[in-house]
Amino acid sequence: MVLKTFGWSFAVTALGLVAAVLYGGWTAFGIVAILSILEISLSFDNAVVNAGILKKMNAFWQKIFLTIGILIAVFGMRLVFPVVIVAVSAQLGPIEAVELALNDKDKYEELVTDAHPSIAAFGGMFLLMIFLNFIFEDREIKWLAWLERPLAKLGKVEALSVCIALIVLMVSAMTFAVNAHQHGGGHANKAETVLLSGVAGLITYLIVAGLSSFFENKLEEEEEREHEEEEKARKSGKKVTAVAVGGKAAFFMFMYLEVLDASFSFDGVIGAFAITNDIVLMALGLGIGAMYVRSLTVYLVRQGTLDEYVYLEHGAHYAIGALAIILLITIQYQIHELITGLVGVALIGWSFVSSLRRNREVAAQEALSEKAEPHS
Repeated sequence: MVLKTFGWSFAVTALGLVAAVLYGGWTAFGIVAILSILEISLSFDNAVVNAGILKKMNAFWQKIFLTIGILIAVFGMRLVFPVVIVAVSAQLGPIEAVELALNDKDKYEELVTDAHPSIAAFGGMFLLMIFLNFIFEDREIKWLAWLERPLAKLGKVEALSVCIALIVLMVSAMTFAVNAHQHGGGHANKAETVLLSGVAGLITYLIVAGLSSFFENKLEEEEEREHEEEEKARKSGKKVTAVAVGGKAAFFMFMYLEVLDASFSFDGVIGAFAITNDIVLMALGLGIGAMYVRSLTVYLVRQGTLDEYVYLEHGAHYAIGALAIILLITIQYQIHELITGLVGVALIGWSFVSSLRRNREVAAQEALSEKAEPHS
């Protein structure tokens, strides 16, 4: 099971590390290894959330997620995206941006860092909306019940998450503008860009999540109709061939996963510049990490881990909320990548331990019930 799920990740790791040695020697090997670990630690919560969505998709779309999806994740977000940032921010052509990334690494890093406030605003708002919509939903299983119960009641207020997200964005943009003005820097005019980027992140979430939800509902309706037809056929003694459904639903869920992955990758791409400004090593290291995140997602689905450890999804969404806040803070303040990674790992670890404790309590209660049955 492990080899089947992680086989491609192991193969890409071996090829990536060999390519790193050929490209820059053992120093490059060490950098790529560190970047891989950085990506995995920062994106573990991504895997848990992805698994919650991917388990609704059939085996075909799970394969698409591991093939086409990984190409988008590795080559799109980890290689093309940093180049696009430079091309847009410096108003360069794609070829010029690539030449700059390969030949003038310091200037390239400076341009990407300069574009960070806008990137952080976009990604921060997208992730914040995911977190807010999760905690405002009334769920049967609650992890931190003392917090989640009152928030679920507040969630009955229509569009509350959008209002809160916009308030957070306005405060972030205004604070950024005030600090830039006080320090006399040249970033005061970027407050408007930060605001627009944040709104773009919010709109992107609403469009992609809305379409995904719409087609997911259609998929459920179609599955219910198909189930009813099978039941009727079974009662009448007829045989009905199952019809494949959910193409559009699966596609939009796939698109939602890709946008979600893109938002998660922002901190990894920006954080990688603290280790290297070589775009080739960044692509190798972050690409290897992205492969493991993809494989881990499928592993969680096939093992039914989310069903067994019921608080894992809660922990992952709290980690998303923490990451969203961290991204918005990094619009004007620098936060070490180690802190970002540890916060997510700590929250997921806590939810895992809580799940284990709950499972033991449930098992103990069931054992007591079985003992009590003969005396009743």
